[in-house]
Amino acid sequence: MRDSTHYIVDVSRIQNILKAKVWVSNTSSNEHITGIYASDLMSDVLAYGKPGSMLLTGLNTVQAVISAYMAEFRGVAFIRNKSPEEETLKFAREKGMFVLSTESDMYEACVKLATLESKVSEEVMEVEEVSKAENITTHSFFIDGNDFANAGLVSTQIKALLKSIGYDPQIIRRAAISTYEAEMNVVMHARKADVTLTASDKEIYIIFIDEGKGIKDIDLAMQEGYSTATEEQRALGFGAGMGLPNIKKNADELEINSVVDVGTRIEIYFYIK
Repeated sequence: MRDSTHYIVDVSRIQNILKAKVWVSNTSSNEHITGIYASDLMSDVLAYGKPGSMLLTGLNTVQAVISAYMAEFRGVAFIRNKSPEEETLKFAREKGMFVLSTESDMYEACVKLATLESKVSEEVMEVEEVSKAENITTHSFFIDGNDFANAGLVSTQIKALLKSIGYDPQIIRRAAISTYEAEMNVVMHARKADVTLTASDKEIYIIFIDEGKGIKDIDLAMQEGYSTATEEQRALGFGAGMGLPNIKKNADELEINSVVDVGTRIEIYFYIK
């Protein structure tokens, strides 16, 4: 899709052109999208996806919908007539996202969707000043390693907490993407982790302390494309080597300390301006 400031597409048109089955209907606030991102690599979705978009994917897992939610997408369309599981549909309903499926493969779906462009009139949007948190609040969470069934749930809880406090949506999005990437690193590479969120009117501070194999070379791990993920993990759409780079890209400050065969400590800061 072209620049979302000039083009917009109604979800009903997406449904019609893809001859899509509707698993979860869009809510009134999600009746249109401003872009389409096609990918089976969830770290790419988090790194390059634009808010307001729809994810087109062949990755039929709850993590695909969680990734779309973290990236502020409005819905997901599964290709090759894939049927999402109930936990996927439940998550989408809870978050107000739509879920579709189409018989088309990725290429055919992209070709069809490339015809969907309609101009959007320029509108002046009133921006409400976001009230900052008055007091410091702290919340603790726990992550089990290799628990892909629940992967991403801690991040969604953190995102909901930041929304309830009233932070700027852009900061919330950056924090959500960073925590999701950190959480997936724990699930893929560690036995367990404790997570602490500290939020105030000056900063958001999130710390992950895991027990696991650790990181042998942090500088190497920070390079885009470097990954130690297994083939099984790659099949789930992760392990593209974008996790730590995505965190660094979104955070105002990132500190990583790791001891091989002991564990890793990741500290993520977002400063309120």
